[in-house]
This record gives sequence, C-alpha cells and structure tokens, in this order.
Amino acid sequence: MKKFEEMKFNIGALKGISAKNIKEHLKLYAGYVKNANLIVEKIGELATDAEKNAYMMGELQRRFGFEFNGMRNHEYYFKSLEGGAKSLPASSKLKTAIEKQASSFEAWLGGFKMLAMTRGVGWAVLYYDKQTDQLMHTWVDEQHLGQLNGLDWILGIDMWEHAFVYDYPTSEKKKYVEVFFENLNWEVIEENFKKAQ
Repeated sequence: MKKFEEMKFNIGALKGISAKNIKEHLKLYAGYVKNANLIVEKIGELATDAEKNAYMMGELQRRFGFEFNGMRNHEYYFKSLEGGAKSLPASSKLKTAIEKQASSFEAWLGGFKMLAMTRGVGWAVLYYDKQTDQLMHTWVDEQHLGQLNGLDWILGIDMWEHAFVYDYPTSEKKKYVEVFFENLNWEVIEENFKKAQ
C-alpha cells in the first residue's frame, strides 16, 4: 500500500488566528499522517498470521478511520486558508445552490456557524450529495463519527480546541468561528463544489 504523504500548505498571516496556532495545528496534522502510515504498516505485519492477530487487526482498523479522517479533514481545512481571504462572488455556483435551499446565503451561513458551536469536539462540515443534488451540513464527532457516506466535502471548520486555544479560551470559541470565515478563501470552496458536481 502506498504511504500517505504530509502535504505542505502556503498559509500567510491570518486575521485573529496566530502563526503559533497554525504551526502547532500543522504539527497535529503531521501526527495524523504519521499514525495513518504506522497503522497500515502494522496491519501488514499482523496479516502474516491474520487468524492469531484478528483482534489486534480489528482494533487497528477501527483506529485507522480516526487517523485517516483526521489527516483528510485537516487537508481540506488548511487548503481553505491558503491564498488569503477571498469572498464568494455573487455569480458563484455554490452561492446559487445555497440560495436555492436557504432563504439567503447569510441565513445559511448563520446556521452553519451555529452548527460549529455544537458542544464537544469535532467538525462542522458542508457536503454535496450528487444523488439528490443538494447541499447538506452536519456535525462530525471527533474526526470520523458522523461523516456522511458517499458525499463530497465542500467546507469544514475544525472545532477541536487545538484549532483555536492559543488565541481564544474555550469560552470564546465563537470568536474563532467568526475569524475563520473572515480568513476563508471562498475560491477554494467554490472549486471544491465544482469538482463535486
């Protein structure tokens, strides 16, 4: 099996999110890549006597979902902060799709920000469902519990405390949600949507 490679991101200065927070957050992402590779390697070793090692292999497979999704979730997250803050054009396909489902883009964004305030650690994620041609957002616990099967990831905000704790106490995570959207490169999100269609 091919090894997963740690991606490098070109994230400039951000408003309200410190370079220290991004640096520490990227270290955590590197850990997901490393652990996903270690698990795949260990499963390969244990597979030489699969019957004897069935329990350990099963537990490693369970853990793999956490590490792999942690890796991929962060790749979407960091890509969305590359290139500086860029707004979503009025003519964008994503904005048009959102406004077909919500009373306005602003109403949808307010609802998505409320989703991000869900108690606990996890992710607020916007998906696109090809089968029903609609956008859906949901809360993903930790990195992997609640991912919507077969749907394409369009946008996600990391709501684990590590995403903001160097800049905001946990009681002020709403400030982090606001600054995340102020730094978001909507052109990346628009491209995610185009690829998903």
